[in-house]
Amino acid sequence: MADIQTQKDQQSKGSLIAAAIKVARPIHWTKNFSVFAAIFLSGYLFDKFSLNKTIWAFIAFCFITSATYIINDIFDRNSDRLHPVKRFRPIASGSLPIPLAIIEVIALIFCAIVVTSVGNLDPIFLTLIMIYLVIQFFYSLWLKNIAILDIIIIAAGFVLRVYAGAFVINAHLSVWFLLCVISVALFLASGKRRAELNVIQNVDGLTRKSLGSYHKDLLNSYVTMFGNASWMSWSLFTFFESPRTSTPFWLVLAELSNTTAIGKLLMLTIPVTIFGIMRYESLIFQGKSETPERLLLTDKALVIAVALWVILVYWILYSGISVIQ
Repeated sequence: MADIQTQKDQQSKGSLIAAAIKVARPIHWTKNFSVFAAIFLSGYLFDKFSLNKTIWAFIAFCFITSATYIINDIFDRNSDRLHPVKRFRPIASGSLPIPLAIIEVIALIFCAIVVTSVGNLDPIFLTLIMIYLVIQFFYSLWLKNIAILDIIIIAAGFVLRVYAGAFVINAHLSVWFLLCVISVALFLASGKRRAELNVIQNVDGLTRKSLGSYHKDLLNSYVTMFGNASWMSWSLFTFFESPRTSTPFWLVLAELSNTTAIGKLLMLTIPVTIFGIMRYESLIFQGKSETPERLLLTDKALVIAVALWVILVYWILYSGISVIQ
């Protein structure tokens, strides 16, 4: 009997640990890779000092975002039980008791603060992640129920990630890139809401109050508007912020004809950017974008587009074919 009880206790501990990991949503940490945007686009990816700081910033953001996910699940546990997918979340399903979830939140916040100290990160970075935490707390508590504002707050989270990465390495980011980040963030956030509308059609009652204020046509217009703004702002960034050409191949082209005399190498990424946005938009209208981070890891076309975009940017900024201004 004692062996049976011990086995049950071990299984119970194992299930609690699994629930504690699941509720932190590690798959959502893919969003935090946007912290690397500043170091990648500024040309300092291989600067050890800057890279070390950015990695610490990424880890800190992983801890703080996981804390906000748990806070959200605690507040949403009743509505999540009505959702066809979210009802399986640890807190909604009851596999993780609320007191343990609260302890995990406190531990994650403490870990984020410790990481900023160990990594010797800029105090502004700590301020930004605390601002992120406060915004997400009030979002989970109340602001998510206010239509339009909920989309803006989701987008603000992406913007804070990108600029937190810029602050830790003291990098300058173009205003065109800021507009691009805002546009992409709003595009992803409005697409998330658009997909949620498809999900609730099969649910009795709304699982999110703000959805009652949205209609498909309205969200379709948001998605279209921010999708257009995304590729256009990136195009303007590539036009005004591309590095100078430096290798003989490009210089010879410039001598042959004024038509080829351009120092706008980053514009090569525009077709890939447009394809990625068009592909993601098609998935939005199919109702598959409720979890953007999962799509970016599973949709083959998106994975290829993102990989090609990264390769092109890397080739232009780091392979020696150009000189950063």
